[in-house]
Amino acid sequence: MSIRYNPDCRTITLNTARTTYQVKIDRLGVARHAYYGARTADEDLSYLVYEKGDGMSVNPYEAGYGDRSYSLDTLPQEYSGFGSGDYRETALSVRDARGAECAFLRFESFQIRRGKYGLGPLPSACADAEAGVWTLVLRLCDRESGVSADLYYGVFEEEDVITRAVRIRNGGTGPVTLEKCASLQLDFQYGAYELVTFPGKWAGERRVNREKLTRGVKSVGSRSGASGAFYNPSAILAAAGTGETRGEAYGIAFVYSGDFLLQAEVSEFDSTRLLLGIHPDHFRWTLAPGETFTAPEAVMAYSDAGLECLSHRFHRFVQDRIVRGYWRDRRRPVLLNSWEGTYFTFTGEKLLRMAREAQAFGAELFVLDDGWFGKREDDRSGLGDWFPNERKLGMSMAELGEGIRAMGLGFGLWFEPEAVSEDSDLFRAHPDWAVSVPGRKPSLGRYELVLDLSRKDVQDWLITRMEAVIREAGAAYVKWDFNRNLTDLYSAALPAERQGEFQHRFILGTYRVLGALLEAFPGLLVEGCSSGGARFDLGMLCFTPQIWTSDNTDAIDRLFIQYGTSMLYPPSVMGAHVSAVPNHQTGRVTPLETRAAVAMAGCFGYELDPERLTEAEKERIRAQIGRYRDLWDTVFRGKYYRLASPEEDVTVWESVSEDLGQALVTAVYGTVHGNMYVKRVRLRGLDPDAAYTLRVLEGAERLPAQARTLFTGGRTLLGQTLMNQGMYIPPAACDRQAWQIRLDRA
Repeated sequence: MSIRYNPDCRTITLNTARTTYQVKIDRLGVARHAYYGARTADEDLSYLVYEKGDGMSVNPYEAGYGDRSYSLDTLPQEYSGFGSGDYRETALSVRDARGAECAFLRFESFQIRRGKYGLGPLPSACADAEAGVWTLVLRLCDRESGVSADLYYGVFEEEDVITRAVRIRNGGTGPVTLEKCASLQLDFQYGAYELVTFPGKWAGERRVNREKLTRGVKSVGSRSGASGAFYNPSAILAAAGTGETRGEAYGIAFVYSGDFLLQAEVSEFDSTRLLLGIHPDHFRWTLAPGETFTAPEAVMAYSDAGLECLSHRFHRFVQDRIVRGYWRDRRRPVLLNSWEGTYFTFTGEKLLRMAREAQAFGAELFVLDDGWFGKREDDRSGLGDWFPNERKLGMSMAELGEGIRAMGLGFGLWFEPEAVSEDSDLFRAHPDWAVSVPGRKPSLGRYELVLDLSRKDVQDWLITRMEAVIREAGAAYVKWDFNRNLTDLYSAALPAERQGEFQHRFILGTYRVLGALLEAFPGLLVEGCSSGGARFDLGMLCFTPQIWTSDNTDAIDRLFIQYGTSMLYPPSVMGAHVSAVPNHQTGRVTPLETRAAVAMAGCFGYELDPERLTEAEKERIRAQIGRYRDLWDTVFRGKYYRLASPEEDVTVWESVSEDLGQALVTAVYGTVHGNMYVKRVRLRGLDPDAAYTLRVLEGAERLPAQARTLFTGGRTLLGQTLMNQGMYIPPAACDRQAWQIRLDRA
């Protein structure tokens, strides 16, 4: 059993294959955090917890007059309540009907059971079978108010991952209001740490930011109504000096797509507390006696072998336990998306010609992006009118879909279900369905308003309309976009005292619509999108097996975006396309092979007008698609290694197949300087005793003479040699050149 209770010392120990997590119930019933780290013996690990107060500390009444050392302000806890004498940032804040705000949570009971807990309408990690997965439910209670917190722990033995969730219950006699309810708290009484976060912006998501934690509170989060481009709802807490292959690191990620707050606090005694949950700024949730509130799930993992090992644990967990359904283990189709090829200007005949060209060079799916519905000739009108514009298309959606499928292609459609234009039939019929404050002119984002998905009638309308269009088109794919942030927070369907519940109910509504579509069309491939990567989170990945990583398709910028994303998210969930040059976001001209090499580190596709390609370019694309299909299993199911970061002259990454029989090394140069020396990298993850051949996949004719023997299959090298001695990256003849080097076990 992965979870054990020791009644002698009142410890509860959670073990995965390589990690241990322990909770200690102390003499006052406080659930202390005792340990989280490398797998260790099953004994009381709380001996390092030192009880210490200071002149400003307060002590629980139950500690007695003779003990001033016991203070919640200095103890590591599993879940802390505001108003109890803990002056650090706390996990829970509850206000009663009198306006009092106090919660002192103490142990009441626990349950251990096989399998994984569920969270009702909230997405959470899944367990296909009960083997190797266990649940601990630890109930803490504020005895005076009757408010209880059930702390859920899901233990995934093989994956070395523990999930966390919280359910709050009002067991008192009067109503209470939740003002803060974190999903995860992680306390460390000792240690100096650095916090790795992933800040960004539109067209520049998830850059890596690493800083030393000092006394005080460091927080990142989102108030935009989505998890957001500005900060990702994930982070890494790393010991000083931790690198790719050495050092301790703790990773956390939120299974939620709305506002979040991540806080890291270092106390005056240099203890560290990490909190992750729904952002409290716009959150108020009232519980009548007997009612419960369930907070979203968080995922955490630990590595004592550096960031690379942590990434591998998260990658496997996301692939196997977050992503689910028909597409979880299947190769995603190579697609051509119409957006950067046509924008809003197209006809049905133009689309059929594009699809025919795409089929000829090997694409498997044609996606019609924005502009196919309502009065939609630009981004100022039509959103919400999900009826095909047959006059613009010159045919019905059924005829267009049938024509594309007759070519042997799948057909996909773009939707922005949560948005509505003021200039739309839907808004004119239902103005109260738009999110806005009565008496105020609403803010516009991209000329859009937001539909109130907290309302069941709005959800039902969307489900019915989208199902009808998908059925008519015979669509196999949906791109689900969300292009603006929430403002003017108000729902006409909620009373004044419930307006603080709006944003969470909005996210629950989004999940309900997604779930209904997948139930109606089990084989539907849904790709998440939010102005690119502004809602790239584990919550969306429970419904959408891939997410559009960024609207920025520039290959050089994508090196940074995909590098940061790879820290906790696997390549198999990153949408990545080859687009036209000059690039539409940066104006940069990048070689076709470089654009393809970067996009092959994700769910591969093209976003351009194939009628503008030369025959030579089409032939190269045909070869690229063939390589992607051949290497898919290695890239998507293998292990991913970051060998050189985009901050260096050349970015290098490696994918190694599960059986270690194949590897792909990709190197992309940035700016080439005069008299550059060759770059050496040590490969990782190979079979040390196997011999490998090395072969450049494109551009072998450009190799310097002395590199041709090594990189055209002319010799073999042992895996241990390539990992210990390494190999050099062939030099570049120009800026932004890429090399893809395939290794095969001889």
